Amino acid sequence: MNAEQFFNQKSILDLSFFNFKNAITAAYFANQDLEIQRTNENFRRFFPILGNVVNVSMLDVLTQLGLPGAQIDFFASELRTNGSVLLPEIRVEIEGQERVYSLLSTYTQDADFSYLNGVQGQFVDRTAEWELRRDREDLLEQKIRDRELIEEKSRQLEQLANRLAKYLSPQIYRSIFAETEDTSHTHARKNLTIFFSDIVQFTDLSDVMEPERLALVINSYLSEMTNIALECGGTIDKFIGDAVLVFFGDPDSQGEVQDALNCVDMAFRMQERVEALQGYWKKNGVSNGLRVRMGIATGYCTVGNFGSDQRLDYTVLGSPVNLAARLQSLAEPKGILLDQNTHSLVESYVNAEAKGEFVPRGFSRPVPYYNLLGYAPTKDHKAHRQLSHVGQRVEVNIIDSSDIRGAIEELRQIQVRFESELDQSETDKKG
Repeated sequence: MNAEQFFNQKSILDLSFFNFKNAITAAYFANQDLEIQRTNENFRRFFPILGNVVNVSMLDVLTQLGLPGAQIDFFASELRTNGSVLLPEIRVEIEGQERVYSLLSTYTQDADFSYLNGVQGQFVDRTAEWELRRDREDLLEQKIRDRELIEEKSRQLEQLANRLAKYLSPQIYRSIFAETEDTSHTHARKNLTIFFSDIVQFTDLSDVMEPERLALVINSYLSEMTNIALECGGTIDKFIGDAVLVFFGDPDSQGEVQDALNCVDMAFRMQERVEALQGYWKKNGVSNGLRVRMGIATGYCTVGNFGSDQRLDYTVLGSPVNLAARLQSLAEPKGILLDQNTHSLVESYVNAEAKGEFVPRGFSRPVPYYNLLGYAPTKDHKAHRQLSHVGQRVEVNIIDSSDIRGAIEELRQIQVRFESELDQSETDKKG
């Protein structure tokens, strides 16, 4: 006996669909041919543009809602093959606003009532969820863009800092970037050792040399002097043409005696390095080489930032600066002169010859001064790297002492090239 003969089809359909009538989703029931038989109130509220869809194909409904053909084909194929299908994202424009739904549909089977064999499905409104997801994705993308911007700005700042470092002594650079407060108007009175050097007759040399060769010579000279100054702990104040101004005792000090000794050590090393580079400079157009005069003075100076609101210099002011410059001008080529204060600090460690007194311009009293000859034989001093080599067949002179490994690698490349040329020469002789 067939049970469906004793029940009204409409009543059974209504009863089976009862649980969906008050659902918060848009529910439907369609027969096996996908013709819609029932919809709940939310279906009509979700999709007012559809009107009455009873006996309308579900595929036509999806078309009317604006789904792409590929998505509709996927719906039909999955439902037919697997008995159920999920469309996680359906975008529908309703009254000028885009809303997002998911659609879950599945075949139903009933052994007693054949007209209950069909398809049940529900549209779930995911608009709020998708908006949250979109906001989250937008926020994530914004964070990524912000991070990329920060990284780019950091790279720019690093490049700027690296370029700026070339214009500042490392000690001043670290002092500026380590400060958390504005110290542009901070000044101090300190006992400093001042060094001043100048190349003899460099003005005449600059008038006759080609600009490129002049730049090569002066840049190599200043680079070598800079390396030595930094290795000895000096603070490079400035370059004035070919003149070099360095001071010891600020921002870092090892005590006035050691500061003075470091300055003296620097002067010796500079003169040694100048002598070692004479051959290089002569090959580049300086026929008589370079000769340098040096002056060293010690005393209390005012140190800090001086200048205008637009431009500041971290520099030293005071009579020891002027005295160092005057001593330099008084020195013989290749000579180093000391004032009385510096000599008093280092006399136990060096040999120096008293030269008498002179009255520097701007001074009212005579000033004793000394010619620095070398280290005292009974005193140890640091052994410095030998950056030149003269052998029986080869003369090696490292021009840039700041990159010894680079120089070694260049020597290796020369070795490889010479060995290759030697092998080729021997091959040609055999041929």
